[in-house]
Amino acid sequence: MEILSHRIDRLAESETLQMAKLSRELRSKGFDIIDLSLGEPDFQTPKHICEAAKQAIDDGFTKYPPVAGFLDLRQAIADKFKRENNLEFNSEQIIVSTGAKQSIANVMMVLLDPGDEVVLPSPYWVSYREIIKLGEGSMAAISSSVDNNFKITAEELEEAITPRTKIFCFSSPCNPTGTVYSQSELEAFAEVLARHPGVFIISDEIYEHISFLGKHESIAQFESLKGRVIVVNGCSKAYAMTGWRVGYIGAPLWIAKACDKMQGQITSGTCSISQRAALTAITSDQSETVKMRNEFQRRRDLVLRMLKDIPGIKANYPEGAFYVFPDVSSLFGKTDGQQIIMNADDLCNYLIYHAHVTLVTGRAFGDENCIRISYAASQERLTEALNRLKEAVAKLH
Repeated sequence: MEILSHRIDRLAESETLQMAKLSRELRSKGFDIIDLSLGEPDFQTPKHICEAAKQAIDDGFTKYPPVAGFLDLRQAIADKFKRENNLEFNSEQIIVSTGAKQSIANVMMVLLDPGDEVVLPSPYWVSYREIIKLGEGSMAAISSSVDNNFKITAEELEEAITPRTKIFCFSSPCNPTGTVYSQSELEAFAEVLARHPGVFIISDEIYEHISFLGKHESIAQFESLKGRVIVVNGCSKAYAMTGWRVGYIGAPLWIAKACDKMQGQITSGTCSISQRAALTAITSDQSETVKMRNEFQRRRDLVLRMLKDIPGIKANYPEGAFYVFPDVSSLFGKTDGQQIIMNADDLCNYLIYHAHVTLVTGRAFGDENCIRISYAASQERLTEALNRLKEAVAKLH
C-alpha cells in the first residue's frame, strides 16, 4: 500500500525539468530536438574556475566543509556585495547553499508558518510556488502582462499586502520574463514596504550579471528596509556553473543563523570543491562573464527579430536574463487539422512533436497565455529553432 505524505502529494513536478526529460527521451529515439526549455547557459565553465577545482582536489579539500560555507568564500561574497552592490553584510550573514534554489527554500522554511502569505509578482519562477507549499504558506500573485512589460506597480503591491503577508518575493532580472526593475521602481516598492514592517523581502538576484541595462539595482539598497531583505544569488548563471550547485544569501544575522540550522539537518555544507571553484569565480577577473552577457544580448535581439515574423506571437522587450516570454493566446482555438490548440500546454506539446523544439508552458509560471523561450543556445541553433516554430505555427488555422 503506497501512502505518501500530503506534503509530496501537493507538490508538482517542475515543468521545466519535465520538458527537459521529454527532450532527452525524444533525442534518444533519433529526433533532432532543439531544447529551449532549460535555464542553463550553453557555455562551458571558464577554464580558470575549473583549474581552481582541480587544485582544490590536489590541496585536499575533500572533507566535510562548514555548513554555512568556508569562511574565506563567505568573506569574498560579503566583499562582492560591498564592491558591486554597496550592501553591507559580514561573513556571518552569508550562507552558502547547494544552489540558489536551496537558498530560497531555506529562507521560506525558516520564516513561514501555516497560514502565512507570500506575495509574488506574476509571472514568477516556477519553484517559488512549490517551495511556498512546502513551507505550508499560501501564495498571493499580482498579475501582469506583456502589455505592461510584465511589471507590477507599487500601488498593486500595496493592495496585495494583507495582515497575513509575511514575505514579498521577486526576481530582477526576472525568470521567466527577462523584466528588470529600475532603481526608481524599486524605491517605490521600498516606500510601500516601509509601511509594513512585518513583511520580509526575498530579492532573487541570480541573473544580476545578465542584465543589459548596465548597473544592477538591488532593493536591499534602501535604508528603510534594513534588516528585512534577504538577497539571493549564486554562481550558476553568471559563471555557467549550473552543475556545480553553489548559491548563497546575504541576510539579517538571525535569519542567516536559522538557515544554517535548517541546512545543517538537510544537506550540511555545499560541495567543498565547488566552493573553492566559486571562490575563484567571485574574486577573479570577470571578463568571461561579460563576454557571456554580451552574447546573450545578441541572442535576445536575434530571437526578438525572428519572433516578429511569426503571426500570433506577441513579445515584450526583455532587459535581462536569457528568456523571452511571448503571449501566444491568439493561437488558441486554431488547429492543424488534427490537433486543436486550446492553451499554451497544447501549443508546447504541438511544437515539440511538429517542430522538434522544446519550450515551457506559461502556466508553470503563473500566466496561461504565454510560453517561455530560453535563448541559452547558439545563434545557429536559435535560428533553426525559430524557423521551425514559424513553419509549424503557419500550419495552424
